[in-house]
Amino acid sequence: MTMLKINKKVEYALMALKFMADKNDSTPLVSAREICDAFNTPFDTTAKVMQVMNNHDILTSVKGIKGGYHLNKPLSSITYMELVRMIEGKEEIGRMCTNHKGTCELLGKCNISTPVENLNRKLNSFLESLTLAELLQGTEFNVPNRLVDGLEVQQ
Repeated sequence: MTMLKINKKVEYALMALKFMADKNDSTPLVSAREICDAFNTPFDTTAKVMQVMNNHDILTSVKGIKGGYHLNKPLSSITYMELVRMIEGKEEIGRMCTNHKGTCELLGKCNISTPVENLNRKLNSFLESLTLAELLQGTEFNVPNRLVDGLEVQQ
C-alpha cells in the first residue's frame, strides 16, 4: 500500500543529493549529465531540478567544461518538506482523499474526514521535521508508533 506519492522531480532531487553526498571528496563537482548517466533520468528535467536547488542555495554551481555542482549545505540542515516546496512549490503533501473531483459527494456525510485530516496533518508534521540526512544517509529517525489514535504504523 502506498500512501505517499513522491513527484518524479523530487525523486530526481533526492537521487542527486544522495549521489553528491556519497561522492568522494576527490571529485567534489558533479554534473547533471553524470547524475543522468548514473540513474538513467531525463537530462532536461534533472538539469532543471539541479538549477532549482542551485537557486535555493542547496547547491553551488561552477561553470565551465570541468564545472558542475557541489553541495552547499549539509543534508542535516534541509528538511524533506523544504525540498518538496522548493521543487514542487507545494505547501504540504497531497490530501489522502484524492479520488474526488471538485466538491466531494460525501461532504457532510463522510465519517472519516476528521481522522483523514488528522493523519494528513501528522504526516505533514513528521515530514517537516525529517531531514534529508535522516532520509538519505541511513540515519535513524524516530517514526511515531502511532500517527493517529487507533492506527498502527508498521515499521
